[in-house]
Amino acid sequence: MTQVTITPKSNGPLIVEGPVRIVTPDGRELTPPPRKDGKPAEVVVLCRCGGSATKPFCDGTHKRNGFQDGQVTTG
Repeated sequence: MTQVTITPKSNGPLIVEGPVRIVTPDGRELTPPPRKDGKPAEVVVLCRCGGSATKPFCDGTHKRNGFQDGQVTTG
């Protein structure tokens, strides 16, 4: 099994690396929007600010709406 890594970016999105599927509650699989930086398809960027027009994917809105995530905690 290939490892999946989820990294929260400070005041930004969650970076998900590895083979993942994003599935809606009704079972539809969502395709991430194309990446501008050429990263491989195994990298998905998920919104945490709630303002993205492409939810659940990040569109960079956190930079404009002043999103602050507080402290990142580890378990």
